[in-house]
Amino acid sequence: MSGINKVILVGHLGKDPEVRHLDGGVTVASFPLATSETYNKDGKRIEQTEWHNIVLWRGLAEVASKYLTKGKLVYIEGKLRTRSFEDREKIKKYVTEVVAENFTILGRKSDFEQTPASSDNTTPKSETDYIDDPSGDLPF
Repeated sequence: MSGINKVILVGHLGKDPEVRHLDGGVTVASFPLATSETYNKDGKRIEQTEWHNIVLWRGLAEVASKYLTKGKLVYIEGKLRTRSFEDREKIKKYVTEVVAENFTILGRKSDFEQTPASSDNTTPKSETDYIDDPSGDLPF
């Protein structure tokens, strides 16, 4: 029996996506995502924020670079991945990331309206514009 590795997050971007172009033209974008929950403790309302490292690949990274900005509220589905690396002192470190498989921008309609100064008319038309294609067959 195989396991399930599924992550669903709704949160706000901590900064604009950082976009890199790797060898072979592969695009990768990453950003921190904040999720918050509130609870009552001793009659006081406490808010606890968790930060998640989000990574998007290929077409999904390209779409994220166009439409995601710091503070935007997004719904993200993906998988947890842990990778290791050596720092400058040759100490092995580990980092856990959410590799996004798709995302949906949440918010009010006004959040998506073009400003008069913007001439870019590439607003996504459906949620499928945000779905990653690991095979690379889709045009975006």
